[in-house]
Amino acid sequence: MAEPREARLKRMKMRSMRRGIKEMDLILMRFAEARLDAMDEAALDAYDGLLNENDQDLYQWVSGQAVPPAHLRGLIDAIAAEIGRG
Repeated sequence: MAEPREARLKRMKMRSMRRGIKEMDLILMRFAEARLDAMDEAALDAYDGLLNENDQDLYQWVSGQAVPPAHLRGLIDAIAAEIGRG
């Protein structure tokens, strides 16, 4: 049985704000609150996958210190734009 959209959004928002490092808690929490509700299922699938990435890697990608993998580039750019880097 598929996870209901409301439950999925709640789970993803919780995972966004309970990361390993405080910086990523703040960055992903802000992005999740601003964008998740409007995302379609494919975008939510991509974001759900991104939540499995290592926080240190995510922080370097979002802050522009390292180049993200090609399959995450669009999402990382959207997160960076949300926090004002992009």
